[in-house]
Amino acid sequence: MVKRHRVVVIALGGNALITEGQRGTIAEQFENTRKSLDGIVYCLKQGYGVVITHGNGPQVGNLLLMVEASRNQVPELPLEVCVADTEGAIGYMIQQSLTNRLRKEGLDRCVVTVLTQVIVDKHDTAFSNPTKPIGPFFAREDAERFRKEKGWHIVEDSHRGYRRVVASPNPLKIVEDRAVRGLLEAGDIVIAAGGGGIPVIMKEDGDLEGVDVVVDKDLASSVLARDIKADCLIMITGVEHVFLNFKQPNERALNALTVKEAERYLKEGHFPPGSMGPKIQAAINFLNWGGEVALIAAIDKVKEALGGVTGTKITKS
Repeated sequence: MVKRHRVVVIALGGNALITEGQRGTIAEQFENTRKSLDGIVYCLKQGYGVVITHGNGPQVGNLLLMVEASRNQVPELPLEVCVADTEGAIGYMIQQSLTNRLRKEGLDRCVVTVLTQVIVDKHDTAFSNPTKPIGPFFAREDAERFRKEKGWHIVEDSHRGYRRVVASPNPLKIVEDRAVRGLLEAGDIVIAAGGGGIPVIMKEDGDLEGVDVVVDKDLASSVLARDIKADCLIMITGVEHVFLNFKQPNERALNALTVKEAERYLKEGHFPPGSMGPKIQAAINFLNWGGEVALIAAIDKVKEALGGVTGTKITKS
């Protein structure tokens, strides 16, 4: 019988590719990607099977800008196709950067990007309550025109202008989970569920069909981790710890949490939906589904987080 390697899913946050203040050029994204690989390489050297997920918010926003700029010249791309495009492009950047790094480390491993479809429930109440801002900011008159012409849901966003909002339903299942497992068993490193994956619904006849929504990357990562029976879920963010009362005078870093504590703090509102909330919910889901441990850590502190030196460790008890 072949011994099963322990499997870790590493979810790279949006800060992994485009940092604050950058334009987000391809050269910048490649450079940032190369800087994000230390934790992944450490996990590989520790014998883990590794699956990498990533965000795509800035990249989808840029692509939607291009779609709008060329809307009278070329056919318009629906949102799920934009997600697929960026999943492939970002996967390519990680795939090439990691392949080059592994060669320098003397590790002969293949890195594979899997375009991943994620099933959502077409009856999810999120469909009737779009809340996730995407794409560029518009002037009020343009926003009104798009609302009428396209049927978009438009909201005023933080006094910066008007933006399209779309639904963000809960992910239910990864369509290509068997392919990911097979690649892992072959010893490959897999990049999957990028940007939360390509959102699809299952029709009455069993066919899949894309929908114009976005899936939260961390929630999709927890579903992927469940479906491939991963042991550990690591979510990378811009801070070293999860905090109570974040950026308040009584701020407190949390080194460890149980599922019950995490659920209580989430319910009390310590973890906002637009920032740490989805990561905490993803950790809770993963552990309740049978996962062993979830970690939330800074991008340059994965080794230390696995060693218990930093980061926030979430366990069942």
